[in-house]
Amino acid sequence: MFRSSDRGLTWRCSRRATACRQSQPAMACGHSVPAAPGATPPRAAELYVSPHKDRPAMTSPVIVALDYPNRAEAMRLVAALGPEASFYKVGLQLLTEEGPDVVRELVKNGKSVFLDLKLHEIPNSVAGAVRAAGKLGVSMVTVHASGGAAVLRAAVNAAAPYPALKVLALTVITSLNDQDLPEIGLPPSVRQQVERLAKLAANCGCHGVVASVNEAAYLAKQLPANMLIVTPGIQFAGAQSNDQARVATPASARNSGATHIVVGRSITQAANPSAAYQEALAAMSAANAG
Repeated sequence: MFRSSDRGLTWRCSRRATACRQSQPAMACGHSVPAAPGATPPRAAELYVSPHKDRPAMTSPVIVALDYPNRAEAMRLVAALGPEASFYKVGLQLLTEEGPDVVRELVKNGKSVFLDLKLHEIPNSVAGAVRAAGKLGVSMVTVHASGGAAVLRAAVNAAAPYPALKVLALTVITSLNDQDLPEIGLPPSVRQQVERLAKLAANCGCHGVVASVNEAAYLAKQLPANMLIVTPGIQFAGAQSNDQARVATPASARNSGATHIVVGRSITQAANPSAAYQEALAAMSAANAG
């Protein structure tokens, strides 16, 4: 939580005392971390109550993926979805095409941004990129857990001055299945690899993980209660198959333990994107009520 002090705005660490190393904020020791200059607490209206009572509440659980080749198309969708859609993912394509200004524009317009950088570099480079993300005002940034403990800790430390920024560890991308893993020198078990990397992420103080719905069900039981589980590969029932091997509907993702879902083509390529967004939100709400 935020609190004021004579040193300015600070963020109360929620890290368990036994897990907090002071240098890497994340799960309930209570020490304070300075907030970024000008930082403000999230508006209560932007928060939703997680159905998983021990898991954190954030902005809308539906994150719309702006997988477009240019700013004009992306912003056209944002305008079409209106104020009810408050959380957007900016990935590598849009960021490379348009640069960070597209992120600044979203943040300026009151949107939360999931910056899906999928960082996989040496610790110093990853830390620099995470700091840059924090300066942009984004809410989430992704780092490959397979980069190792030093990379993950560097990312978490770099995010510390930006209390609204959550570091998510990417486990296994949703285009891979068991048969693909031996090609990159791993045993043919996505579950085994996801569990290993998710445990590493938790130990390093990451705020959450990115994993498919197939893994969300068991990760929700294994990870610390305050970790986010962000699930991509979301499609509506009856949707045409694509390049993602591990997919699910919004309701099944939530029922499996996901705190957030990332929805791309099912909304962006829909005949009525606004109706599709509402369908995703309704499905999550129905799952919550159940």
